[in-house]
Amino acid sequence: MVTPVFRFAPSPNGLLHLGHAYSALLNFDMARAAGGRFLMRIEDIDTVRCTPELEARMLEDLAWLGLEWEEPVRRQSEHFADYRAALEALADAGLAYRSAMSRGDIRRLVEAHEAEGVLWPRDPDGAPLFPGREHEGDEEEGGVWRLDVAAALDHLGARDQLGWMEEGTGPAGETGWQAADPAVWGDFVLARRDTPTSYHLSVVVDDALQGVTHVVRGRDLFMATSAHVLLQDLLCLPRPVYHHHDLVMDDDGTRKLSKSRGDTALAALREAGMTPGDVRRMVGLPEAV
Repeated sequence: MVTPVFRFAPSPNGLLHLGHAYSALLNFDMARAAGGRFLMRIEDIDTVRCTPELEARMLEDLAWLGLEWEEPVRRQSEHFADYRAALEALADAGLAYRSAMSRGDIRRLVEAHEAEGVLWPRDPDGAPLFPGREHEGDEEEGGVWRLDVAAALDHLGARDQLGWMEEGTGPAGETGWQAADPAVWGDFVLARRDTPTSYHLSVVVDDALQGVTHVVRGRDLFMATSAHVLLQDLLCLPRPVYHHHDLVMDDDGTRKLSKSRGDTALAALREAGMTPGDVRRMVGLPEAV
């Protein structure tokens, strides 16, 4: 039997809050219950916002919660060559292309289109879909690397096999086998001029290289799984089981907790005298065994 492998993969671009604590503890508890391994991964492809100081504080908070993980910790900033190799494989297959269009170019194109009374299609996050490959640029122009999703789906052929096993629940209660629909994201970004990979590309490469069998993460990433399983099939990577969990919401129950909004950090709770057991009760998890 294959040993189950779980991971928690935070970004050190701010202080951890209760939402992070819930996801980390849930992964840790599920790994223990399954007799599996628990890994820590630092998702620091944003080398400007992510700092060693924030990483140190983050790991200190997680250790305080009682989490134990295998060493060494994988830091994405140390493995850009892995993501570059994956990008080159997609480009060599004619499935990735450069686009010289900036975000401003896209916004102006969409505004001009919608000024004529026709709504531009949006992705699940509400961002306008990219106009298409006809806007690709020459290699010398730099710009953004995108996946040609239509060509990628044609390349794979059997679309009815593109999907994932969901052991948690999606936003509408989805569970069990889920058919993927990556076209809802349009030609999504694989790498930028200032960042040699994207979240979508790096996460599937990392999960494969680390042997992750179970991806347990927030329900806000449920729709992104369609893009992830597409990349996994294109790169011949194993497909983990997915478990999307509830989000920890603010006091009004209207939005998920966020670093950028300055929601109460774990460090502040610790300094206020809270214990790891208190945090577990706050997020609805049982006491550690």
